[in-house]
Amino acid sequence: MSKINNRFQQTWNDLAAYKAFCVSHGYKFNEEDLYNMKRYPMQQWNKWRNGKNAKDQWSYDARRFRCNIGAALLNKY
Repeated sequence: MSKINNRFQQTWNDLAAYKAFCVSHGYKFNEEDLYNMKRYPMQQWNKWRNGKNAKDQWSYDARRFRCNIGAALLNKY
């Protein structure tokens, strides 16, 4: 069995964490944006990863469209 490269494993771990962040904070997930600091979701993930507050798109959209996201999700299931 071959030894797994640490950088390779870290990249996959970061990709999974980035995807979880995008889903939980309402950002569009694109694998190409990983490590691209010119992209806004990546900037927000980096802020969140470093312990700072990141903008939550779900709450922003709820205020913008005047709806309750929690109630909408409960009615969906």
